[in-house]
Amino acid sequence: MLMVYLRSVIRDESAVDDLFQEAMVVAWRRLDECDLDQPFGPWLRGIASRLVLAHYRKQKTAPVMLHEAVLQVVDRHFENINLLAGDTWDDKVAALRECIDALPERQKSVIGGRYFDDLSAAEVAERFELTMEACKKRLQRGRTMLAECLKTKGVLSASGAAS
Repeated sequence: MLMVYLRSVIRDESAVDDLFQEAMVVAWRRLDECDLDQPFGPWLRGIASRLVLAHYRKQKTAPVMLHEAVLQVVDRHFENINLLAGDTWDDKVAALRECIDALPERQKSVIGGRYFDDLSAAEVAERFELTMEACKKRLQRGRTMLAECLKTKGVLSASGAAS
């Protein structure tokens, strides 16, 4: 459902993939801020929307706006997906936790530094005595490994869309 949301506001498929993975990691890191008695979809989309705005600021472009009626229909579909069995916050968090734990140490350390310790890529590179390019490559490989793991757990479809 998060991929559908991201694809509705961003056309660049690689940016969608990156923002999805970053949103999931940010959500994991900020889990203590989430009221688990409330639906997690709107909370997760809120995180994603802030990442989307940051993406557009970085690209110095403006988002393509959808008609309000379309957004309402899409939001209703998101809420219906939330009601499906096996699509709970706990299911997704448990899958993400398992996937992070399964990462090789090289990727786990940079992912942890970037998303759990909230360091910039430059700070992660410095912490682990890596060149900036090596750090970016490890982050990219780590996010790719997380996506593949989440696909095997059914959190992502084979096309990369959230199940």
